Amino acid sequence: MSPEDIALLVRTAVGLAVLVALTIGLQHWRRLPLGVRPLTAVLRATLQLGVIALVLRGVLTFPALVVAFVALMLTTASLTSGARLRELWAGRRAALAGVLAGGIAATGLVLALGLVPFDARNIVAVGGILIGNSMSAATLSGRNFRTMALARAGEVEGWLALGAPPRTAYADIARRAVHEALLPTIDQTRSTGLVTLPGAFVGALFGGANPVEAARFQLVVLAGIMLTQTITGLTVARILSASPVLPVAAATPAAVPPPGPRSPREPHRPRAHGG
Repeated sequence: MSPEDIALLVRTAVGLAVLVALTIGLQHWRRLPLGVRPLTAVLRATLQLGVIALVLRGVLTFPALVVAFVALMLTTASLTSGARLRELWAGRRAALAGVLAGGIAATGLVLALGLVPFDARNIVAVGGILIGNSMSAATLSGRNFRTMALARAGEVEGWLALGAPPRTAYADIARRAVHEALLPTIDQTRSTGLVTLPGAFVGALFGGANPVEAARFQLVVLAGIMLTQTITGLTVARILSASPVLPVAAATPAAVPPPGPRSPREPHRPRAHGG
């Protein structure tokens, strides 16, 4: 490793430490109950990226390992999203089905249409992006479903009391849950190039692609993300809407007391004197 590489690593470590420290400081100042989670998240990401960099070197060298790596990504995404939806009826199963349906269908279609070359590098790159967004869609759709079902519990109970099947009682909630989950992706796609420069576009440029090819690759990714999130969201919402029971409200964390004196003294009251 050259002195320039060492200097770059040191500068990166110092810069990341500053960014994380500011993040934790601001969260603590506004009393957000996140503790040191930003620090642990960055440390975990550093470890994971280091391991993945080594794994990818082997995967790209031996293409037969691509299937195993994609299966690992699907498994990790399903478990992560399932943990977020574990409080819901069939939440883990919904996350698993949604991630598998969205990730596999969208990635397979992009490759089948010849939008990217069918090789190990593109399968890993496109699959990783689409599977990651499938995970996000599963989590957002499930959590939106839970929030809306609790807010409209009386309406759902009314439908069920009239003998309607659960999917009828939850029909509008399921549609709105997926709708809200898809809005950020649609907005990002509409504003691409004007507000944001997505990672796939920038990465392709840094990798040496010409701007036209980078833009083409980014369009493929954006269209694939919208498809995978739509399939995932609809799958998750359909499974959750078969629930025969309402979601249980999560316990509300104790409010953090505002700053100030811990126990103000009772004001002095003069005693009444006789005579």
